[in-house]
Amino acid sequence: MKAKPYSLRIDRNRCKGCELCVSVCPRQVLDLSEEINPLGYHFARVTNPSHCIGCMNCSDMCPDAAIEIQKRLIRHA
Repeated sequence: MKAKPYSLRIDRNRCKGCELCVSVCPRQVLDLSEEINPLGYHFARVTNPSHCIGCMNCSDMCPDAAIEIQKRLIRHA
């Protein structure tokens, strides 16, 4: 199995469900959860992590700084 080059994390407790991240993602990696966070919002969630290209659109757009993207180090044997 090929390792995913990017790791995308969303702090569900900070997300206010504005959907800005969902609207700017070119690969449809995100959507809103049906669950509700402690603030009473439907938070963004990662639904297609293998499609993430690390463009940073979602994290740049997030007004609550709830999204973090990290590039994974891939080691070759």
